[in-house]
Amino acid sequence: MQAKPADVSLDTRHWLHFVAGGTGAVVSTTATFPLDVVKTRLQSDLYHQPIGRGRIVTEAPSLGTTQLLKNIYRREGCRTLFRGLAPNLWSFVPETAIGFYAYGNTKRILAEIFNHGHESATVHMCAAALSGIATETCTNPLWVVKTRLQLDRERSTGLGRVYKGSWDCAKQILSSEGVPGLYRGLTLSYLGVSEFVLQWMLYERMKLACGISKEMASPSSSSPSEWFGILGAAGLSKLIAATIAYPHEVVRTRLRQQPLSGKRRYTGPIQTFELVRKEQGLIGLYSGLPAHLWRVVPGAAILFG
Repeated sequence: MQAKPADVSLDTRHWLHFVAGGTGAVVSTTATFPLDVVKTRLQSDLYHQPIGRGRIVTEAPSLGTTQLLKNIYRREGCRTLFRGLAPNLWSFVPETAIGFYAYGNTKRILAEIFNHGHESATVHMCAAALSGIATETCTNPLWVVKTRLQLDRERSTGLGRVYKGSWDCAKQILSSEGVPGLYRGLTLSYLGVSEFVLQWMLYERMKLACGISKEMASPSSSSPSEWFGILGAAGLSKLIAATIAYPHEVVRTRLRQQPLSGKRRYTGPIQTFELVRKEQGLIGLYSGLPAHLWRVVPGAAILFG
């Protein structure tokens, strides 16, 4: 009997995942974006370095998430809490939508070719890694612009804004740092794919443990127990993965921040990691973690649920 050839064609049903991923990304990103601004400022050292004539900005490292959120709103206005939202949406929405679509199809194709159509932890891991690397490569310049806008000095420093907006930021980076400037932190983004891989693996395992179908269920076709199971699996898997992988976020932010007085303090992943650890200890590698978790865990629940 002739063996049935593996079906490696793209499944059009995953366009539903593409649309769902994009829509969920818009909602979750916009709703939780102020926390992302707070997280980025806590991760960076620009807000506790000497500025000008001996003045020091000590706001970010000394305050907690809630107090820093209030201070930004009071001193810089509501718009600052959403500064960088545009490039974030330009990157996160296609990244999430493409990630959902690529992951769903890659998972099925790998299972057909290498595991007789059956899914496994290895299939989930490889599918997540491949889709994660592809999306990070495409969207890295937008993440750099987003980080620069979020770290742009507040009016209270007396230095004024460096960037007028997303396009101006991109032009200044290209002018002063060249194309490589838009790809700062890309190596860390590739390492960060491990978070994406771990999250998907945990999510798939938790769904199976809850007795939920391997296919991504939609709210309209799921029972309340399945829906809450998906919600819980999404939130818990993101909590675990984000906590484990968080230090790379701090290192990546330091690499992407604008140089002070034209001098770049952080030159590479290893040098940055060692410098942060030396100056702030291991706790410095978890700066802004609470704000990050407050944002990404509910965001994952919204996105997957």
